[in-house]
Amino acid sequence: MRYLRHLLALAVLLGCVSCSSTSGKPIAATRIGHVKTTAYTHSESDHKIYGASTAVGTQLKYGSTRSAATDWSVYPVGTVFQIEGEPYKYEVDDYGSALVGTNTIDLYKPDKGAMRNWGVRNVNIRVLRWGSRSKSLAIMKDRTKYDHVRRMVQRM
Repeated sequence: MRYLRHLLALAVLLGCVSCSSTSGKPIAATRIGHVKTTAYTHSESDHKIYGASTAVGTQLKYGSTRSAATDWSVYPVGTVFQIEGEPYKYEVDDYGSALVGTNTIDLYKPDKGAMRNWGVRNVNIRVLRWGSRSKSLAIMKDRTKYDHVRRMVQRM
């Protein structure tokens, strides 16, 4: 049953991404249930080389809008969503090699304590604005020497 929900969410996403990426206009909020989330921080050993920077090249955000990392073939760069029951918005501005093909969203936290406190949670999200598939591809075009980037590009 969970697998079918993910397939349905992906089908909705793919339809909306093509609409959003051509018009650039926000579309009606889309609810996606049972999304697996994890957390990361800039001081983790595998993120230290990037510091507090995102794959987009901006600083990781942790305010009213927060950074999130995803598989950009599922949630393209610029996707803005809210976790039901939380006041914060999250913007997809990062990706991670362990996320490709998992439908998992990795939420940025400012320190390891907050990261551990989040753990792994299945949540419901509302996508407020789908990101741009074409912008995702443009950012990744010069990074295809990395296997995880190649896999995202191939999935798009």
